Amino acid sequence: MTTASKVINNTGRISDETRQRVLAAADELRFVPNPHARSLHTGRTSIVGALILDSKAQRFAMPLIIGADTALSEINLSMIACDAKGDLDRARSLVWMLRQRSVDGLIVIGEHQQAWPSLSEEIDRPVIYVHGETTDRDDTVYVPDDQGGMRMVVDHLVRTGRRQFLHITGPRRSRAAQQRVVGLRAELKRADAELVAPVVYGEWSQRWAREPTSELLRKYPQVDAIICGSDQIATGVADAIVGSGRTIPYDVALTGFDNWVVFAEEMEPPLTTVDMNIEQLGAHAAEALSAAMNGAVIQPGVHRRPCSLILRASTIGAAGPSTAAAMMAN
Repeated sequence: MTTASKVINNTGRISDETRQRVLAAADELRFVPNPHARSLHTGRTSIVGALILDSKAQRFAMPLIIGADTALSEINLSMIACDAKGDLDRARSLVWMLRQRSVDGLIVIGEHQQAWPSLSEEIDRPVIYVHGETTDRDDTVYVPDDQGGMRMVVDHLVRTGRRQFLHITGPRRSRAAQQRVVGLRAELKRADAELVAPVVYGEWSQRWAREPTSELLRKYPQVDAIICGSDQIATGVADAIVGSGRTIPYDVALTGFDNWVVFAEEMEPPLTTVDMNIEQLGAHAAEALSAAMNGAVIQPGVHRRPCSLILRASTIGAAGPSTAAAMMAN
């Protein structure tokens, strides 16, 4: 019985020959491991908690959970998900509830716009943060590489001959907007190019974006590319470009960020944008948590995961969509 248990639970030193015999016998008997019995034996529940800090990030939270759950199910782990609705006290209460449920680890899905207080001290289990930084440098955090994504955008536009840039983005306080501006400036410097006007900060809104874009196009008629901080902003910018009598991409190339398909694929012409590979980010966080649960030491700090550039007709004319290789892995 001890040998069979070691084989079924993949523990201990068992010869390949013995392992194959046990597995063959289990298959013949149609043996299915009992998770409750296993948890009594190992002290583990094979359940991971997933805490969404802010419901406003729901569009990103769901792909993150799908990616994490897919990765966890491949190693026979399941997930309990809950939503703090942007309330720190509620978040702490939910961590306490998950601790009472004896979860083996916790994934905290943050808000990419701001840093949240750390919750690691609230639970004596491994914690991995994803899509949002914390106030504690000792936490392990996985976020998209916004800087790298924006550098790919600028490199692509420069390679297509664009030289006169505008950048229209979200709130100045947003950490995502800040990181994207850093990447933008770095790549412009490398390419010996520059913005024709200061960065325009505002809202993540197509309605808001129309007015400043119209004004900028009147003031800087030489502009041949507008780089937007999100696909939603890019949709409003596109309206203003067309309203000025210009065409996309022949007069003005246009790019977004997020690969939000309801905007990027439905826009006319379809939008070149950056895909943050959110499902893969969730899977990576789950794999890191599983490793930590098994005793691995996971490097603390912020780990930036590669984005991909999705090329569509807003920068490449009538050509079909393609995907540029991911870059800038941390």
